[in-house]
Amino acid sequence: MSLQGEIEAFLEQTQMPATRFGRLAAHDPRLVGDLRQGRVPGPELTARLRAFLAAPPAWKPGRRGGATSARDSNAR
Repeated sequence: MSLQGEIEAFLEQTQMPATRFGRLAAHDPRLVGDLRQGRVPGPELTARLRAFLAAPPAWKPGRRGGATSARDSNAR
């Protein structure tokens, strides 16, 4: 499977927004959109993306990219 195919499968499986993936994996929120438009990542970026896909951070879909609400975190 191509790198782009792996990313698309990851996004679908985790329900992670493309911009969140780009920010977390490469500090580039436009990354996935650019890949969809034909951008070809270099070897260093490819290695970083594959490493991210192999060991992604814990993430849950929800508000603000998976963050819990302030109400839940600081109950008084």
